[in-house]
Amino acid sequence: MRSSTPHISAVIVAFVILIAQLEIAWFLENDWKYRLSARIFYPLKIALWLLWLVTASGIVIDLFGLQYESGILPRVLCSTLIATGILWGFSSLIAVNLYALCRRLPGKDLGSPERRRAMQAITAAIVASPFAVTGYGALIERTRYVVKEIDFPVPDLHPDLEGLRIAQISDLHVSPFLSVREAGRVVDMTNELKPNLTLMTGDLITQMGDPLDGTIAEIGRLRADAGVLGCLGNHEIYARCEAYATSEAAKVGVNFLRQRAVPLRWGKGTLNIAGVDFQRFSNRHQYLRGAEHLILPGASNILLSHNPDVFPSAVLTGYDAVIGGHTHGGQVTVEIVNQTANFARFFTPYVAGLYRLGPNSCYVNAGIGTIGMPVRIGAPPEITVLRLRRA
Repeated sequence: MRSSTPHISAVIVAFVILIAQLEIAWFLENDWKYRLSARIFYPLKIALWLLWLVTASGIVIDLFGLQYESGILPRVLCSTLIATGILWGFSSLIAVNLYALCRRLPGKDLGSPERRRAMQAITAAIVASPFAVTGYGALIERTRYVVKEIDFPVPDLHPDLEGLRIAQISDLHVSPFLSVREAGRVVDMTNELKPNLTLMTGDLITQMGDPLDGTIAEIGRLRADAGVLGCLGNHEIYARCEAYATSEAAKVGVNFLRQRAVPLRWGKGTLNIAGVDFQRFSNRHQYLRGAEHLILPGASNILLSHNPDVFPSAVLTGYDAVIGGHTHGGQVTVEIVNQTANFARFFTPYVAGLYRLGPNSCYVNAGIGTIGMPVRIGAPPEITVLRLRRA
């Protein structure tokens, strides 16, 4: 089953890639044609046309979900075409603009032949760098799962809850870019941590047609002393599988909390875990409506919310802490003067890691999978262990 309407992220990706290819075509006919010898120019032109054909095929498949239509093309071929198109598209976008910048540098054609050759080598290295970085992000960092152990302060935490270890995974996005088998690897790594409680904070898959049943079977292997709880994400809404995912996951021991709460006791301490469905940003003035009824007086109340934007509202509502995901840690993140720059910062100040509002805490997990393009740079996929501490 697939959506008949292209997802907005696929449309944005297609538009950006198209712009890049138009730039390259302009340079091909107005610059490289006159600068390169025939024995280099014509093989380059053929290679670009082949890449454009692959890219166009990948974009069409991705936009219209053809990878989910049985009998049209093998799924592996579809995934390869989509990944190749997206990776080439974004890498070439950066590379062609770096080339344009280098062409405008003053004095590029002046000086000795040695200096000109040196400048050409530097330009080539600069233009090639986006492809090298993207290749690293796609082939290595995208599946380099890291385990982070974080002290998680909770106000007025009962002494019997001190040191409790909560494992969190988020944003699996099992899809053409992350297999059920890879999801199983994440489950195995999480189980090895032997947590007291495990949380799954949404986005099991990306869209209709992704292997939801296989994903649920894998997260059903998660093991923890107090069981496995979770909340749903925005992609469960897009895939129209909220009810199905909830009921099927419950059969294998994963309890998704949809406007519900579960109190858990350790000794004389009670940890009340509440969960809400994805809170749409368009309804930000009504975040967590009704969630105040899930608070348990006398307990430590922790809210599971896929999007961490609800943190201030949760504090005002009376929650002690929030645990979420959604941002992928920015997915592609660059550090500039001790500050991280990424696309997610345009939408939320809560991108990755631990945040505090007074004694209250919010942890944002960087997630496992990817959307848009199958790349992670500066934001490795993450499995988190939160150790409860008294704030």
